[in-house]
Amino acid sequence: MFFILSSFWQKLKDFDQWLFIKINSGLVNPFFDAFLPFMRNSDHWIPLYLFLIAFMLINFKEKGAKWILFCVLTFAMTDMVGTFILKNNIDRWRPCADPDFYSHVRLVISRCSGASSFPSNHAINHFGMAAFFFATTKHFLRNWGIAGLVWAAIIVFAQVYVGVHYPFDVIAGTVLGLFFGTVMGRLYNKQFGFVNFDNQPTRSS
Repeated sequence: MFFILSSFWQKLKDFDQWLFIKINSGLVNPFFDAFLPFMRNSDHWIPLYLFLIAFMLINFKEKGAKWILFCVLTFAMTDMVGTFILKNNIDRWRPCADPDFYSHVRLVISRCSGASSFPSNHAINHFGMAAFFFATTKHFLRNWGIAGLVWAAIIVFAQVYVGVHYPFDVIAGTVLGLFFGTVMGRLYNKQFGFVNFDNQPTRSS
C-alpha cells in the first residue's frame, strides 16, 4: 500500500514539474515577460483597492463599511490558513529554490523567495477576495463580477510563469480561496446583503 501511494505521489510530482516547465519555459514571449510580473505585484493594485473602498462607502454607506470589514477578514483568513497552517506544516521547496530542480527554472523576477511553496498565498488570497467580491456583487453587477475571478486567474498563472510556484501550488490555493471567499460572501449576504427582498440593490442600510 505504501509503495502504491509513494508511486502515485511521485507521478503527481513528475506531472507537476512537467507542467511547470511547459508554462515557465514553453510559453515564453516578450508580452508575458513584461505583463505577468506587473500583474503579480500587489503594490500595483493599491489604487484598485482604494477605489473599491471609496465606491462601497459612497454608494452603500454602513453596508459598504461592513463589506470592507468582511473583505479584510476574508483576506486575513486565507493568509493565515495559507501561511501558518499549511505552509508551516507542508515544507515544499519553491521551484526556483529547489536544489534538485532550479536548473530547469527560468526566473523572470529579480529574486526567489525562501518561503515554502505549497500552497500559493497569491492564489488563496486573490481568489478568496475575488470569490467574495463575486458572491456579494453578482446581484447588481451581473457578469461583471466575473472580472474579479479572471483577474485572480491571471495573477496565479503569473506565479507559475515567473518561476516561483508549481501549478499544483496555485491550484490548491485557488480551490481554498474560492471556498473561503464564497463562504464569507454568503455569510455577508445573509447578514447584510446589498439586495433587498425584491432583488433590487440597496444603497444604504
